[in-house]
Amino acid sequence: MWIVLIVISLTLGRGQAQGGTESEGRLFLQEYDAKAGIVYNKNVKASWNYNTNITDENLKTMTAINLEAAEFANEVARNISTRFPNWKTFTDPDIKRQFGGLVDIGFAAINDTEKFRSISTLGAELTSIYSTAEVCLPEFGKGCLSLEPGLTDLMAKSRNYQELVAVWKGWRNATGKTMRSKYTEFVNVMNEAIAFSGYNDTGEYWRSWYETPTFEEDVKNLYEQLRPLYENLHAYVRRKLMKQYGEQYFPDNGHIPAHLFGNMWSQNWLNIYDIVEPYPEATSVNVTAKMIEKGYNITHMYRVAEEFFTSLGLGPMPEGFWTKSMLEKPADRDVVCHASAWDFFDGQDFRIKQCTTLTEAQLLTVHHEMGHVIYFLEYRNQPVLYRAGANPGFHEGMADIVSLSFQTPEHLKAIGLLDEIPKDNKSDINFLLKMALDKVAFLPFGYLIDQWRWSVFNGQTTPSTYNNDWWDLRCKYQGISPPVERTEDDFDPGAKYHIPGNTPYIRYFVSFILQFQWHKALCDEIGYTGPLHRCDVYRQTAAGNLLRKMLKMGSSKPWQEAMKVITGSREMSVLPMMQYFDPLLQWLKEQNKEENIGWSSICPTIIPSPDSPGSSSSSNKTNLNAILIYYRNTWFSLLFRS
Repeated sequence: MWIVLIVISLTLGRGQAQGGTESEGRLFLQEYDAKAGIVYNKNVKASWNYNTNITDENLKTMTAINLEAAEFANEVARNISTRFPNWKTFTDPDIKRQFGGLVDIGFAAINDTEKFRSISTLGAELTSIYSTAEVCLPEFGKGCLSLEPGLTDLMAKSRNYQELVAVWKGWRNATGKTMRSKYTEFVNVMNEAIAFSGYNDTGEYWRSWYETPTFEEDVKNLYEQLRPLYENLHAYVRRKLMKQYGEQYFPDNGHIPAHLFGNMWSQNWLNIYDIVEPYPEATSVNVTAKMIEKGYNITHMYRVAEEFFTSLGLGPMPEGFWTKSMLEKPADRDVVCHASAWDFFDGQDFRIKQCTTLTEAQLLTVHHEMGHVIYFLEYRNQPVLYRAGANPGFHEGMADIVSLSFQTPEHLKAIGLLDEIPKDNKSDINFLLKMALDKVAFLPFGYLIDQWRWSVFNGQTTPSTYNNDWWDLRCKYQGISPPVERTEDDFDPGAKYHIPGNTPYIRYFVSFILQFQWHKALCDEIGYTGPLHRCDVYRQTAAGNLLRKMLKMGSSKPWQEAMKVITGSREMSVLPMMQYFDPLLQWLKEQNKEENIGWSSICPTIIPSPDSPGSSSSSNKTNLNAILIYYRNTWFSLLFRS
């Protein structure tokens, strides 16, 4: 397997004279593109084989090929630096952009093999702790449960206050508390490694992917503009939860106990819709029941999603998609069920991996994943380096924009999953409240995760204040408090996968802004003049044509230019999201007339640890899937940043 790498390296390295010309640089990039397609295709195939058939042999093959790909990136960067030392003076902006992306290889730039290996090892160990964690609940008549589906289902469905406390605390004991010292070591070695690429810390490197010097301030301003919408939702939900569980459980500082939202991390509140539904007597939509009534099967779910995109003039899925994708969980082997879309970098092979079941939520996920594939298809003719979203939030925004049309009563009626479109205001408020539990409730969580992590990376948050600073942010932005006492022996950030999995998170906050901005642009394009939350772009090729102009750019231009293509503006804006939810906001303000809006930003005291800042104990078990996820996150973060 190393033969391919050697041939590629030697070919790219031939004739490395000092001061290569711009025309030679153009030829170099053409040669690179042909070789990179081979390397990346081989890399993705190995990852796919392991994801869809978890065996030791597939793991070994995938790991070796991932290392080949990383070394290839390193070799290319070295060749550019040696052969084209003056590339920054080139006049062709495209050559400069590609060279800039190829030499900025992040952690792979470290010249200390042991430290590079340490990053991989610690990353695998952290994700292994998370992936193998279980919580035992004998006092509630239950055994030991993993996160999926056991604990997730319990958090969603249980209305027993003390049982929810046990699940919430147990998950944090089993995950974060056991990885605290490893995470500190992980942060230190990442910061040492990224210094070889010229960055002050890992957070600065992650933010560079947005190509915006003011990015931190920009996202802060976006959040502040949306805060009144969240605060009114928070006040309404707080009152409903008090009625459900009793005021004695709620602190007098306006916070909501963090375990009562139907979600392990309080990031999505959809699972408590039954508690907070404004008008239970109004028309309700049961899409799952209608799917069963209509005789849906798994393949039909994907055909419905495909038809949404083809109705816009996008797609269809290539023939190989239907023969090579894994759309259902196989019975004969272990697989990674987490839904994902795959680009094999040959311009032809695109797949989805999903253990699909027949539910409304899964149908939405099918549309989401196919949205990623549509993006792949549109930019497949770009150079390999540009086959990515314009910034990390663009791909998620593209995948989620579908939900804003798909979930409207108009669309559900058009595809036969709703008999009649409700016209009354109560049903409209129910619809908007349900959307807000998903879209609005997430905003502060999506914002604060990386606020904490950037602070850790730059040293403002130290290991002795990990948990204190985490809860300061959650109290300040989400208005929630831990339901039980927390100390600095705990490490509650580690209970969220993206912390041990080292996955940047601000991209999700960005994507939530983008999807509403794009949705409005598409609705304007088709001449829609009604309420934004009832706009469905289904069967509107004008919308598809506008969307395509942005998608086909990939990451070939700074994201501001891609944004201008679809919206006419280079800036992110919250105004479309505010317009979408304005009817709900006015209703919430009326409902909250007697409520105290907001909460104290002071969080309950986090007790310092008198000893070590964290426990060093951890399981020695190495979870194969954890290693896979870590390598994929690390490698593809290099591959898809530009």
